[in-house]
Amino acid sequence: MVNESFTDPAGTNLRRSHPAGAVFSDWHAPDDWVLRRMDWLQPAGVAPRGSLLFAGGRGDFIEKYLEIYAHWHRAGWNVMAFDWRGQGRSQAGEPMPAAFSFDPLVADLDALIRDWASDSPGPHVAVGHSMGGHLLLRTVVERLPPIDAAVLVAPMIRVNSSPLPESIAPSVADTMCLLGWRDRTVWKAPPGGLAAGSGRHRILTTCPERYSDELWWWEREPGFNLGGVTWGWLRAAYRSAAAFAPDRLGAVKLPILLIGTDRDRLVSAQAIREVAARLPGAELKMYPDAGHEVLREADRIRLDAVARIDGFLDAHAGAEPS
Repeated sequence: MVNESFTDPAGTNLRRSHPAGAVFSDWHAPDDWVLRRMDWLQPAGVAPRGSLLFAGGRGDFIEKYLEIYAHWHRAGWNVMAFDWRGQGRSQAGEPMPAAFSFDPLVADLDALIRDWASDSPGPHVAVGHSMGGHLLLRTVVERLPPIDAAVLVAPMIRVNSSPLPESIAPSVADTMCLLGWRDRTVWKAPPGGLAAGSGRHRILTTCPERYSDELWWWEREPGFNLGGVTWGWLRAAYRSAAAFAPDRLGAVKLPILLIGTDRDRLVSAQAIREVAARLPGAELKMYPDAGHEVLREADRIRLDAVARIDGFLDAHAGAEPS
């Protein structure tokens, strides 16, 4: 695998600048909530390989994954990404308006996929990270979106409840909300705060440069930093996971690749394995030593994961005839 350069001839870090040719616009959800959207199309006169949609996780924003968009754009895809309602620049004055039910987020994603697929060349594929993987899988299970393949990266099938046993964690979240703690943060900040080298850094990625990119964007866009997960959000996550019943997963026909890490501190690695076993024909790759953000990991992990995704899309979402 060949490493890619993400600096231009002038030395500009392309992970910290908007791509030339990318277009930012507003997209209106069914309830008229305005979401920020980015479309990075192939240059005029270049036939696209297809169209790829990326859905980030809780607290993510479009700019956080510029590097992987660049890879897919170079591979010929038209790339679309967006900020979830309540995140990035889709906040509309509220920090997390859909925090206590994931249902509006599923409705957003379903409507967005349908609008995007009706106005872009196929094949159509979707990649979801963490909460985005959870919501993408829910959309696949419940709404049958018009896509040809899906990739779930460190998907939040279930939250990693450690040190609480998974059997009681949902009841604990329910109790905390009943006690009036719905808006309180669940976890204290990891040791060392947020800086590179902190506990948060070690949970997310072993790559200090990519970890620091997020902090760089936070400095320029303070609203991108949502802070910690609340008990209300956690309760909503546990309730949403009920959608992944074995019979519903067994009915899915879409080709799906799941990528996870055995040392994930944020989502349940066991749940990823269980879902992969229940989805007919699903493919699974687990990394033993990656952080939660596999696509922002050190190159020895990241490049392998990207190559696996590319191979999966080549196999299951071949370019449509021109």
